[in-house]
Amino acid sequence: MRRGAKAVVIGSVFTVMVGGAGYGAYNLVTAVSGDGGTAGPAPVKTGPPSGAEVKETSRAFFAAWEKGDAAKAARYTNYATAAESLLASYSAEAHLTKVRITPGTPSGTTVPFSVSATVSYEGKSKPFSYDSELSVVRGETTGKALVGWKPSVVHPELKDGDTLVTGESASPAIEAVDRNNVVLTKEKYPSLGPILDALRDKYGDTAGGSPGIELAVRHGDQSPDTPLVTLAKGRAGKVRTTLSANAQAAAEKAVRQYDESSVVAVKPSTGEVLAVANHREDGFNAAFLGKLAPGSTMKIISAAMFIDRGVTTATGPAPCPPEAVWQSQTFHNLKNMPPNENATLSESFARSCNTAFVKYADDLKVDWLTNEAQQNFGLGQNNWKTGIPSFDGSVPASGGPDTAANLIGQGQVQMSPLNMASVTATAVTGVFRQPVIVPRALDDRELAKAKGLSAGTVAQLRAMMNRTAISGTAAQVMAGLGPNYGAKTGSAEVDGQAKSNSWFTGYRNDVAAAAMTQEGGHGGDAAGPIVAAVLRTGG
Repeated sequence: MRRGAKAVVIGSVFTVMVGGAGYGAYNLVTAVSGDGGTAGPAPVKTGPPSGAEVKETSRAFFAAWEKGDAAKAARYTNYATAAESLLASYSAEAHLTKVRITPGTPSGTTVPFSVSATVSYEGKSKPFSYDSELSVVRGETTGKALVGWKPSVVHPELKDGDTLVTGESASPAIEAVDRNNVVLTKEKYPSLGPILDALRDKYGDTAGGSPGIELAVRHGDQSPDTPLVTLAKGRAGKVRTTLSANAQAAAEKAVRQYDESSVVAVKPSTGEVLAVANHREDGFNAAFLGKLAPGSTMKIISAAMFIDRGVTTATGPAPCPPEAVWQSQTFHNLKNMPPNENATLSESFARSCNTAFVKYADDLKVDWLTNEAQQNFGLGQNNWKTGIPSFDGSVPASGGPDTAANLIGQGQVQMSPLNMASVTATAVTGVFRQPVIVPRALDDRELAKAKGLSAGTVAQLRAMMNRTAISGTAAQVMAGLGPNYGAKTGSAEVDGQAKSNSWFTGYRNDVAAAAMTQEGGHGGDAAGPIVAAVLRTGG
């Protein structure tokens, strides 16, 4: 059957050729050239597009886009179906007209450009302008110069699945205020943008406001709309947060010093979030939603587990050899750390000795660390209700080499800065108070609970964290913040990264804070200065 089907296809092709259809035939057979030789099909172009191709392709694409001809513009891209859908919605759903595109000077195959347009809806209109860029690529099969399609070509805020829409806002606007009634805006506190959007999405309908008319990014992942232009203001409802404008300002300034950084500060006596800031290219709220290995900041939970399970105490033994082996995996300490076979847990904690913690893996049951995290620190049970989306941390009961790796914040452990700020708050008070960014009274939601820590465990954890801040790995960063203070540094190695992620958590009086900087190096290099800057504000 397969051979017969193939014969029919070949026969059909031959009939087309002799019938003079020519175009298809030329691509299938060799033609005779004028000098008696043979000439094959024109070769497909390869390599980067030339400057002339970049200019011509982008010019044609812009011209079709300006005219609102989505189908024609899409044909100049390498993913025409996806491009046509989004470009068609530019006028049909976003109601954008009078589009004018001004290209900038190309840099290689990249073309920056500016867009000016008018958004009009129900008799109301406003100008709308922004900058974006595109790259011209070589079509894989055709060899043509084409616009490399991605949604951000249409607008830099767009990602896969997103669209631009104009109409009545999904939720009424809100006026978010801090704990002292200071108004919080994304203009003054830029990294609060996604947090304010999330608060509006959840509380806008119940805060007493009325919807307006706006152009917004509607996200395909169901996250809250991102407003871009307001055509008609609704009435904003007031939403009171637990944030402190002073602490927030300090957090915003601190994270801007380090790329891909996030920080959270909480009030240990109440669980109230005082500040949350991110400085990330992707705009992701990693401070609340990040899921990364926390490195040695995890040793706060591990040390608590050692104490609670009677493995050792702060003044008990925790030898620090040069290396430790667990189930064929060898663990090392930071470079140039001298060994100390007579070290106590307090000393090994302050120096951040990995091997001291790994050496005790033989004495543990596989679920002890998980139980400590869940039952005493309130982590990993997927029941936090902070007021906006957040991650609760994860400390799975991993067997094999991960039993040891989890103890030092590697392996399968995942945390966010919010989680580690809460860990520090629990460690210094003994009480787990689930973090909140809006008061529980706002919607009477049920908060997560945990048993907390004994007074004896708290005293030992505070003493170890204080020692770390005075003479350990956090001393340089925490200088001048005493006497009621403590800290823990961390660095987490990640496959494929040249540098480790920098983690740091600390407390001062009634403020606990934690930060993470991706590829920031050691804990004191990047995350440490961020936390110290926030702690200096005093909340």
